[in-house]
Amino acid sequence: MIASFLRNTKNICPVISFSVREMSVFPKSYVDPIFSKEKQKLAKESGEFAQLLHFPTKPPKNDQSHSIFYNEIVNKMINYMTKGGNKKLARELLERTFERIKRTQIERLNLGKGENIIVDPYALLFQAIENCRPLLNVTAIKRGGVTYQVPVPLTEKHSYFLSMKWLLEAAREKERKIHLPEKLAWEILDAAHGQGRVMKRKNDLHKLCENNRAYAHYRWS
Repeated sequence: MIASFLRNTKNICPVISFSVREMSVFPKSYVDPIFSKEKQKLAKESGEFAQLLHFPTKPPKNDQSHSIFYNEIVNKMINYMTKGGNKKLARELLERTFERIKRTQIERLNLGKGENIIVDPYALLFQAIENCRPLLNVTAIKRGGVTYQVPVPLTEKHSYFLSMKWLLEAAREKERKIHLPEKLAWEILDAAHGQGRVMKRKNDLHKLCENNRAYAHYRWS
């Protein structure tokens, strides 16, 4: 009955066409803003800054700032931790994670368990993300009725995403009786020293890519 109704009303109801625009409200001629003072200095030295003065520029986002406390990687980590739009809670959890990392490192320093102990939690987070970044990934490609796991290189943006995603997943998979800041702090400390489940996951992925290197030519075929 519904099918016959739709068939009868097909010629009655006019088809309304909407013009689909891209995600950005700005035209393609608009360039991204350079809000970081360091990037502005590099742009002035290279002469790019003088060229950008003649192009219309997009406004920066609400969370983008040239403050010394702003960091793009930390901001992305907060975005990945956010659930249900509650970014304030995610920011508080990451701050408590940094506090836990700093307390643990200061305790190790006072006990004399190491000489070159890094106390800065930001430096440890950056080091952990860099250590966990995968360079390759496998994708399923079907050839002749057979599906092959073909190794493909990852972009820099995607590798950073996977690194932070794996750290959060490893922390959430631990015991639920322990709070997330404490679990995430231990995962970051392990990854910063080249240990832990995230490093094992990255190494296993690279081993899988190496074992399937014979199928790498299917990427271009």
